[in-house]
Amino acid sequence: MKLKEIMQQLEEFCPRSFALSWDNVGLQVGYADKEVNTIALAVDATSDVIEEAAAQKADLILTHHPLLFGGVKKITDSDYVGSRVLSLVRRDICCYAMHTNFDVLGMADAAADLLQLQDREVLEVTYEDDLSVEGIGRVGSLKEPMKLSECAALVAKAFEIEHVRYYGDPEQMLVTCAILPGSGKGEIDLAVRSGADVYITGDISHHDGIDAVEKGIAVIDAGHYGIEKIFIPYMKEYLEREMPAIRIISCDTGAPFMET
Repeated sequence: MKLKEIMQQLEEFCPRSFALSWDNVGLQVGYADKEVNTIALAVDATSDVIEEAAAQKADLILTHHPLLFGGVKKITDSDYVGSRVLSLVRRDICCYAMHTNFDVLGMADAAADLLQLQDREVLEVTYEDDLSVEGIGRVGSLKEPMKLSECAALVAKAFEIEHVRYYGDPEQMLVTCAILPGSGKGEIDLAVRSGADVYITGDISHHDGIDAVEKGIAVIDAGHYGIEKIFIPYMKEYLEREMPAIRIISCDTGAPFMET
C-alpha cells in the first residue's frame, strides 16, 4: 500500500484541519509514493524507536507527537532532531504524526471511555459547526461517586500506571471529572469553570497543583506519557481493522523516565 493512500485514509479519520494552529501534524519525513508493508507505532520518534523500527524492517513510523515542531533551518547530526531525521532517511523509513487532530477526534473519548465517564461534554471547544462540537479533553460524571484517593487508584488501574500524584483532600467525594490527556496545566481554569470536582491530566507542577486546589478543584497527575500511550493500542486496533494487509507493530520504548 502506498504511503499516500495510507495518509489519505488517516486524514479522513482525523483530518489535519482539526489540529490546533501551533501544531505540526502529517508527514514529517519521507515520500508519499513509498510502498508500506510494516507500520511501527510509538508516542515519540526517539532514536531508540527509530533503531527498533529499523530492526523490525518498518517502512513507516506513526507517532502521536511530531518529530518536527519549530522552524528547522538545517538538518545535521549536530543536534538530536537532525540526527533522527538523517537516521530515518538513511534507513528509508518515513515518519508521520497524528497529534492534536487525534487528541480532538480520538484521544479524548478513548481516555474518557477507560474511566467510564457518563454524560460527557467537550472540555475545550476547538471546532464547531452545525453538526458537531469537537475539542480537547472531556468532562462528565464518574460511574459512581468516589473519594479522591479512590479516583487516583482508578486512574492508575485504567491507564496501567504504577504511580500517580494527586493534589487535594484524599477523603473528598467526587462526582464530576474532567480529563485532558497530555500536558493540561494551561486548561486548569477551564476545568474549574466546567464544574468538575477533579481534573486528570499530566505535567502538573508543584504550584499548578496547589493553586488548583485553592481554586476548588482536585488534580490527578497521571503523567504526559501515562495517558497518551493509549494512542498505540488505539491505532493498532484501527489499522489492523482498516488496513489488514499491513503488518502493525509497536516500537514504543515505554515511559521516558525511571522511578525508584
